[in-house]
Amino acid sequence: MLTASKLEKIMELEANLRAEYQQQLDAKTAEIDRLSARESELQAAVDKQLETITDLTGKATDSQKAEQRARELHNRSERLLAEIADLKQRIKTLQKDLAAVREENKGLTQFDPVRMKKNLDASKKKLAEKTRASDLLQKTLSETKKENAELRRKVAELEAKVGGPGAEVADSPESEAKEASAAA
Repeated sequence: MLTASKLEKIMELEANLRAEYQQQLDAKTAEIDRLSARESELQAAVDKQLETITDLTGKATDSQKAEQRARELHNRSERLLAEIADLKQRIKTLQKDLAAVREENKGLTQFDPVRMKKNLDASKKKLAEKTRASDLLQKTLSETKKENAELRRKVAELEAKVGGPGAEVADSPESEAKEASAAA
């Protein structure tokens, strides 16, 4: 029975210890449960933060790429603006050169040989027409003067036959001779 009594004592001791330490055990178990829950919460927070960090890292990489692209585009736009300024300057120079060439061309076309030949031919034709007309008028004038001189001579002869003034008859041949020489 010794063993039974020892067993009883051990059971009693266990019951006393349990009674004495049960609150502490319950408190420690509650503390363990609370800490386990806290650990789970912290682990979830860590997982969430890790996911956020991963996401932000990806976004940061994208952001860095976007910033790099923006810098490249900015540099390219500056180069293009400089090139545009150079092209504008070149255009101004070319426009000045073009104006000078146009002035020179205008001066050269003023003496266009084809046009000048046409004008010369036209002028020759006009001159020939005017010369012919002048010759015709000259012939007509000289014929008219001859007729006039002949008519005056006939008038003078008729006056002489009729017995008219003698002074006029003497003047008539001289004036006729002058008119005839002028007509020639």
